[in-house]
Amino acid sequence: MSNRAADNDDLLPPAPDRKRLRSGWTTGACAAAAAKAAALYQAYGEVPAHVDIALPRGGRAQFEVHLDDAGRVFVIKDAGDDPDCTDGAHLTAVVTLGKEVGPITLEGGEGVGRVTLPGLGLEVGGPAINPVPRSMITEAIREVTDCSAKVTISVPGGEVMAEKTTNARLGIIGGISILGTTGIVRPFSTASFRASVVQQLDLAGHQGASHVIFATGSRSEQRARTLYPEIPELYFVEVGDFTSVAIKRAQRNKIARISWVGMAGKVSKLAQGTLMTHFHRSHLDTNVLERAALENGGAPALIEAARATTTARHFAEVCLREGDLRPLKTLTHWARETLLQATNYGVEIEVVMVDFEAHEVLARA
Repeated sequence: MSNRAADNDDLLPPAPDRKRLRSGWTTGACAAAAAKAAALYQAYGEVPAHVDIALPRGGRAQFEVHLDDAGRVFVIKDAGDDPDCTDGAHLTAVVTLGKEVGPITLEGGEGVGRVTLPGLGLEVGGPAINPVPRSMITEAIREVTDCSAKVTISVPGGEVMAEKTTNARLGIIGGISILGTTGIVRPFSTASFRASVVQQLDLAGHQGASHVIFATGSRSEQRARTLYPEIPELYFVEVGDFTSVAIKRAQRNKIARISWVGMAGKVSKLAQGTLMTHFHRSHLDTNVLERAALENGGAPALIEAARATTTARHFAEVCLREGDLRPLKTLTHWARETLLQATNYGVEIEVVMVDFEAHEVLARA
């Protein structure tokens, strides 16, 4: 098995006979596979033809292994039918094994971005390798050895790939980020994702729903389910960045109440009056953060954070650290007003901001 995974409001769902989109693998999964292959190479002196790794939500995946001219092991990323600037990238790993039981250290090589600003949940100065890929890489190495190991992940050409992302604006320089929460890329074209939102809201309306829950992602939805245990599963809609489409469709289906659940970044974009919350397509004006801090008489640290950051996440983290969630409450109020305006005040709206692990409610309006 190779490394291939076995806004018009009236838009209809994709036709039943439309070709099914093919899933692929995240950079995190490919990096973990390359790391395991490199560890096997170091331990036994031979490069395996294939390796398999555990996926975060269960199951395993197998990847074909290659060796470059410098003697480095790599896995070629296959993004399936998802449009992705890293499709075809060589996720490359070099592993140095110790002789005794010990920790695994992870470094970024060429083409892997370096974090220069706070607010991304990663150490400033460290490689832009997100938490789930870090865990996957560690687990993959531990399937080979309990000894200490130094793992360096690189992506030749990654700096050029990163020019097609927003990494530079977020303070990630020198390459791409190693991403993924499931290991699997499930492709959604703009049209098909939007159609799925429309379809689910039409179904909820047909079922007589009076209250639906919008979540911006899977983690937000998981938290939302604990906040609204009485709401049937059908009425939870993962809207992604299609809040505007979802709200208009809910209103068309005469759904009287909407609870919108998301994290600080998307709340802040709504607060500034922007309904398109995708990070590639809209820019957060951090003046909205500063205004929220000032209106609540925030401490100097909050004002400074609002002025210095490029992410709402960093601002929210400083609010938490300072024990002052009033600015976040204000942001949710402003976000709610944006959504109310979008419905011409015809729907009851609630906005809930959750933390970055979607464990806690930070603010509610």
